[in-house]
Amino acid sequence: QVQLVESGGDLVQAGGSLRLSCAASGSFSSIKHMGWYRQAPGKQRELVASVPTGGSANYADSVKGRFTISRDNANTSVYLQMNNLKPEDTAVYYCNAGIQTYGTAVFRYWGQGTQVTVSS
Repeated sequence: QVQLVESGGDLVQAGGSLRLSCAASGSFSSIKHMGWYRQAPGKQRELVASVPTGGSANYADSVKGRFTISRDNANTSVYLQMNNLKPEDTAVYYCNAGIQTYGTAVFRYWGQGTQVTVSS
């Protein structure tokens, strides 16, 4: 069974920084892409940043220049460095990954979410 486990969410003042981490565990053959989404109260879940294995990162316009996504060398973990945080960044952040188990299909998996709260 594949699991994504996130950590790093916290309460921080505006202008501060946080680093989110997400690690994939379980039995699978490869991870095709990993990324971060967020959902604020009363809003739809939205893409924050994603990066395919061996590819270039993609960012939401609202976080460009402030957030940086990265992967580890084993390509089983993804990180989100968030700088110059703003109150509008407050949301539950979810790790997402496209994972190929032991067939040809790639399934999308989600973490449990980690709360980021930015105070003004």
